[in-house]
Amino acid sequence: MHRRFDSDKIIVASHNAGKVREIRDLLKPFAVETLSAGDLNLPEPDETETTFRGNAILKAEAAAKAGGLPALSDDSGLCVDALNGDPGIYSARWAGPKKDFSIAMAKVHEALGDAERAAHFTCALCLAWPDDHVEVFEGYVHGALVWPPRGDKGFGYDPIFVPNEFDITFGEMDPDAKHAMSHRADAFSQMIHACFEPK
Repeated sequence: MHRRFDSDKIIVASHNAGKVREIRDLLKPFAVETLSAGDLNLPEPDETETTFRGNAILKAEAAAKAGGLPALSDDSGLCVDALNGDPGIYSARWAGPKKDFSIAMAKVHEALGDAERAAHFTCALCLAWPDDHVEVFEGYVHGALVWPPRGDKGFGYDPIFVPNEFDITFGEMDPDAKHAMSHRADAFSQMIHACFEPK
């Protein structure tokens, strides 16, 4: 049995402005005030786990305890089939200390060479309460990589990812269209159904 979310505030356990904005947009219909970990000056915990799920739990639990409110974290990344799932949980690290994703996209392109370009984004969402209760949901979106990068509407690896059955990248796609089908939207719809919608 999933726990119902009944607070009027939630901490988004992220310092990534693009991710916070996307989560805020997805939570709009539920009249929940979203505070980011950055707004609250919460420290970023070291992501020491080896899975998206593990890192999502680690981040949400740390924010919920430090902020005294339920916290939502997202650990997500790009998994490239021909690179054995890399960059995977290290997707942000491939962007270097300045989080420059043009560097990360170039690294992926270089590593791939002439290899098959199938890839997917994975998102693990964790909703944690200060009393240690957690709920975790995982979502995916499959597609292929293109080069050079196209579009400036997304963030991260969006400009090189074309979802299946589309011919434009997430970077070229209207944000509402991306929100409707992304890996984060998949995990979100599971979470909303389990924890937010009235039964």
